[in-house]
Amino acid sequence: MIYADNLRKEFKKIIKEPGLKGSVKSLFHPKKEIVKAVDGISFEVPKGEILGFIGPNGAGKSTVIKMLTGILMPTSGMCRINGKIPQEDRKNYVREIGVVFGQRTQLWWDLALRETYAVLKEIYQVPDDQYQKRMAFLNEVLELDSFITSPVRTLSLGQRMRADIAASLLHSPKVLFLDEPTIGLDVVVKDNIRNAIMKINKEEGTTVILTTHDLADIELLCERIVMIDKGKKVFDGGLSELKRNFGDVRTLEFELVNAPDFKLLDYHRRFHLTEDELSAERDGSLARVRFDTAKVSVEDVVSYTLSTVHVKDLNIKGVEIEEIIKRLYRREVSL
Repeated sequence: MIYADNLRKEFKKIIKEPGLKGSVKSLFHPKKEIVKAVDGISFEVPKGEILGFIGPNGAGKSTVIKMLTGILMPTSGMCRINGKIPQEDRKNYVREIGVVFGQRTQLWWDLALRETYAVLKEIYQVPDDQYQKRMAFLNEVLELDSFITSPVRTLSLGQRMRADIAASLLHSPKVLFLDEPTIGLDVVVKDNIRNAIMKINKEEGTTVILTTHDLADIELLCERIVMIDKGKKVFDGGLSELKRNFGDVRTLEFELVNAPDFKLLDYHRRFHLTEDELSAERDGSLARVRFDTAKVSVEDVVSYTLSTVHVKDLNIKGVEIEEIIKRLYRREVSL
């Protein structure tokens, strides 16, 4: 459904020297620098998949989304979505996609939400009977009824995000691009939006690309992720593969009988490990030790802890997706 081949996007940035002299110089003899926002990214997404597209701020995620949706022209490379090249057949192409940018709305600020949808119905030329069925479905999954008569400017952030997602789905798109759809939302609204995305994907087979900084979105919605950093792809695979290959970190959590006893624990000296291989911290009587099981066993860490300090309670946690991704960003593991 989605095919991207060696996508690159470069921007020219003018470097201005300080002061009035620098302003005049940059006006007549501007010094330019080439910034590579996206540097040779390739991937494919089959029909009906929810793909997690993640990376730190400035990694190039939104730039890739804008090229896939036809907003930006690639400097080189190409992309094809459902057989169409976005930049060449834009009018017909946008009839088949839905887009939500979490920090920008596509809704008319002063119109009631119901009237906004009526305008979008005419723009996308949705037949009356299909529109009524579609609105009934969107009301069911996104719970729009309580605010559908309200002007968009009066909606809360959570209501506006649900309204934006409904607007992007009004014409039954085959591909849905979601760029930070849960940003700034509370737990309940996030859960509602996740459930809506899952239901739409399951019932209609809609292909979804999701960019997010909320790793709970990724774990709950996506079986596969593409991770980029500094414009380059650094990982492409399933969550299970990520955990299997890089899931060698464990966390030992325990409650101390006497909190000051924590200073008696010197894991680095005992096991000859670096800060990257083991880290220990305390918050009151609660302590947390993160360690690499390829360097030291769980049994050795637990045995040393219990033989050195008195412990009320103890728990060992497996690796979390958030920790794996942090380590990937810091290049602590091989890619």
